[in-house]
Amino acid sequence: MGRQIKVVSENRKARHDYFIEETFEAGIALTGTEVKSLRSGKANIKDSYARVENGEVILHDMHISPYEQGNRYNHEPLRPRRLLMHRYEIMRLYGKVREKGLTLIPLKVYFNERGWAKVELALAKGKQLYDKRQDIAAREAQREIAKAFRERQKF
Repeated sequence: MGRQIKVVSENRKARHDYFIEETFEAGIALTGTEVKSLRSGKANIKDSYARVENGEVILHDMHISPYEQGNRYNHEPLRPRRLLMHRYEIMRLYGKVREKGLTLIPLKVYFNERGWAKVELALAKGKQLYDKRQDIAAREAQREIAKAFRERQKF
């Protein structure tokens, strides 16, 4: 009888553009109208990224559309939002991002079983053009193999 996880927004292109090394779950500090907009599915994380600033993780360029019934108390759509993580996780992320040239990319924004807004954050390394081509070639090869098996089973 428990709730399901409700995905609000997903960054599908992230897995195409980056090698995902590790993922983390973080809460988001939001205002009331932002939560209402998220619940109605009006968010976009396509071009967003996170940074560690002053011991806090800040999510930049995440667009949450203004709430229709929000009147003058509405929020700024592109404001930087603080992510809620444990101090040791933040320090670990800070070390990895500084050291290895990794970036923090949000993969999806969702509401968990308890109804809290969460973001799945990935520690990622950018792919070069030839890496993307290799991935595409591997995917095409898989498709060809699957097609051959399907053709074979028809007879």
